[in-house]
Amino acid sequence: MGGFFGAASKNDCVTDVFFGTDYHSHLGTRRGGMTAYAADKGFQRSIHSIENSPFRTKFENDVVTMKGNLCIGCISDTDPQPILVRSKLGLYAVCSVGIIRNADALVQELLEGGCPNFEAMSSGNINSGDLIGALISQKDSFVEGIRYAQSKIEGTMSLIIMTKEEIIAARDTYGRLPVIIGKRSDGFCLSSESFAFQKLGYDTFRELEAGEIARITADGCETISKGDPSKMKICTFLWTYYGYPNAVYEGVTVETMRTRNGEIMAENDIKAGRLPDVDYVCGVPDSGTPHAIGYANRSGIPFARPFIKYTPTWPRSFMPTNQSMRNKVAKMKLIPVHELIEGKRLLFVDDSIVRGTQMRETVEFLYENGAKEVHMRSACPPIMYGCKYLNFSRSTSEMELIARQVIYDLEGEAGTQFLAEYSDSNTERGRRLRDEICRRLNLTSLEFQSLEGTEKAVGLPECSLCSYCWSGRE
Repeated sequence: MGGFFGAASKNDCVTDVFFGTDYHSHLGTRRGGMTAYAADKGFQRSIHSIENSPFRTKFENDVVTMKGNLCIGCISDTDPQPILVRSKLGLYAVCSVGIIRNADALVQELLEGGCPNFEAMSSGNINSGDLIGALISQKDSFVEGIRYAQSKIEGTMSLIIMTKEEIIAARDTYGRLPVIIGKRSDGFCLSSESFAFQKLGYDTFRELEAGEIARITADGCETISKGDPSKMKICTFLWTYYGYPNAVYEGVTVETMRTRNGEIMAENDIKAGRLPDVDYVCGVPDSGTPHAIGYANRSGIPFARPFIKYTPTWPRSFMPTNQSMRNKVAKMKLIPVHELIEGKRLLFVDDSIVRGTQMRETVEFLYENGAKEVHMRSACPPIMYGCKYLNFSRSTSEMELIARQVIYDLEGEAGTQFLAEYSDSNTERGRRLRDEICRRLNLTSLEFQSLEGTEKAVGLPECSLCSYCWSGRE
């Protein structure tokens, strides 16, 4: 998915941006980048691949040579960023997060409209920053250009622009991704994750509204184009999975949402009479752990960690680009605690079930180490749709989603008419879906959190939350 960080300070802020950007490493695994500006050195930029080593180790030498009172950085799961753009609006650096689903059509439209050429990457694709810059340059100001770009892009685009004088931040039209402003005595910063600047001495100043465009300098933060909070559709999956535990979005802390979510799942199982007789409640680390703690607290079943993920060398199991290697790494990371597995009935809570590939291997791993039963609870509803707005999954087809595979095998194309029924465990179709996934993954029992339960755990109005991947609602 990706995230960004920027700072405008009366002092050199390159180190702040280095650490602030590094704190976004859980959001992307492909590219990292930093750009600084100093009057005596101009724009300085560095971009590295972070697929095989973390951001920190790739950029620690760059920080020594870069300097500036303005600096931005990003973690990207897509293109190398930030890029430098020279246009009628001047020279500036830009980076973005989100997804541009109609990139090819926009490139063609710009070429036919007089844009002479684009610099292509080795893949032949156009860097998203280059495309965004070309769209912005169609207008006579950054505000007009950003608004125009957002109106043309199908998907989601939040961005930051750094000129020689300021940093401009724009939250996407529907606020699917957060942008938070921090304040310190010597300047301001902006971040995709609120916690990223707290260790640097910044206090939370405010969160941009959906669609808001703001300018920060060392002396202040001002809105240069108002947002529309009534349009907000922030991604609910941020709390369920992607967000770091101590991140805060719209006033809701990720860790407390996950714990509350687990409590609601346990309450649902108790009310439905399906609370299993197990020895331990366990979380699939890392993001499944707080959901499991909430489940254990509410159910009264002891919490335990029957396996630990070995993360010093592979912090995220899907870091390799090759699927078979990702599966291998996921398996190699699981280190069992034998006395908590052998002969035990275990209930695991995971943040989600997408394809089911890694979960299948996890279940096999538990049985190989002597587990008697393995029950599973998903902390969110069945994923029925590939996300149109964020790069949160590498799925190229909805048929890669295990829920959609099962539904197709049960009813063919006709099954797509009944996706809401399949999501609901109280319907016959809902039970068939859960029973079949149980069979395929060799689970003793399976249940999903309901959409209503997920939204209740977040605590924001339903109309403010995006649930497209579960409900298909725009």
